[in-house]
Amino acid sequence: MKTSSLSLNTGAAGDLLRLEDVHLKLGSGSRPVNILSGLSLTVAPGQTVSIVGPSGSGKTSLLMVIAGLETVTSGNVTLCGQDLAALDEDGLALLRRDTVGIVFQSFHLIPTMTALENVAVPLELGGAPDAAERAEQALRDVGLGHRLQHYPGQLSGGEQQRTALARAFAVRPRLLLADEPTGNLDGETGARIIDLMFALAADHGAALVLVTHDPALAARCARTVRMESGRLVDGGPAGPARS
Repeated sequence: MKTSSLSLNTGAAGDLLRLEDVHLKLGSGSRPVNILSGLSLTVAPGQTVSIVGPSGSGKTSLLMVIAGLETVTSGNVTLCGQDLAALDEDGLALLRRDTVGIVFQSFHLIPTMTALENVAVPLELGGAPDAAERAEQALRDVGLGHRLQHYPGQLSGGEQQRTALARAFAVRPRLLLADEPTGNLDGETGARIIDLMFALAADHGAALVLVTHDPALAARCARTVRMESGRLVDGGPAGPARS
């Protein structure tokens, strides 16, 4: 029976995240599409991992599986000691709220809310009594203390992505998932966002799993894993660590 209750820790081997022989098939009928095929991966607390590979290799789908936003066809996904398959939708939402921050290529800010309100929303939904204070501090941490009351349309692309970073880190995640977070930014702005993201992850002690097409960005992570056709072809499951 699936449950909404949570008991957060790490796995028996000290892993924050563990995927074992994960398969994901989408579509119905006689010809479902294999998105992930026998994928295994572990991520330790505080570790930085880049995921590289050609378009269509399953990188974004892997992030969705890790976040519990996509249900695997078979295999096991364990995050903070929780078997995702044992959790119902409410339980998965609680797990994401308490442990996961997500940053996308598109900023996904609510246009009718100020920067402060955008960052406070997940905290308020999670019942945090100090949501406004934490949201303000998160925005100050990314250098936007002077933009609290500005709407997304009044912010530059880099400021919008910094707001998205503040929103992700305001929940104090143990795992940050980033999907091409600088894809909509120019090179100089993107480099500043990446520096900030790595600094925030280090400050919070959060693990980072980053999807990117940029070899230089991938090389900044302690590990790089490569995907092709829904499989890890290099660097998994534990992969060679680099200091």
